[in-house]
Amino acid sequence: MIKIFNNFLNKEDFIKIKELMVSQKFAWYLSPVVYTSDKNFQFTHVFYTNDNVNSKHLEILSPIINIIKPTSIIRIKANLLTKTEKIIEHKMHVDIKSNIDKKITTGILYINTNNGYTKFNKGKIINSVENKFVTFNSNELHTGTTCTDENYRIVINFNYIA
Repeated sequence: MIKIFNNFLNKEDFIKIKELMVSQKFAWYLSPVVYTSDKNFQFTHVFYTNDNVNSKHLEILSPIINIIKPTSIIRIKANLLTKTEKIIEHKMHVDIKSNIDKKITTGILYINTNNGYTKFNKGKIINSVENKFVTFNSNELHTGTTCTDENYRIVINFNYIA
């Protein structure tokens, strides 16, 4: 089941995260878009993966972690897709392939408002609106897009066991 939470964080906590992520103090790494049919790229920042902290900025996400209260975090990764001439919709995928995937939740925090979106296999579309948090079972096929009306689209993906 897809759950949508608008104005997920209090304004102060959200602004701290957003301002950091669009500043020169935040490192973005060039990466291919794994689930795409086009030759495309994105920038990523892995906060946490494989039971390891991978970013000195993980602590800024503590307001989110305090709300979702995961029993276990699998991965936290931010994606930045740059503006394109037309919206590019990537291929459907699941974030985490696992034999326990029915217990894994995927959460997406939208960092900026733009005309990009997240689309689900059954057709549901979630528009990119800043400070919106969406959760769903990690075995739910979905895809993200680029945007055409802003310079970039930023989301943070959380994969965790609730």
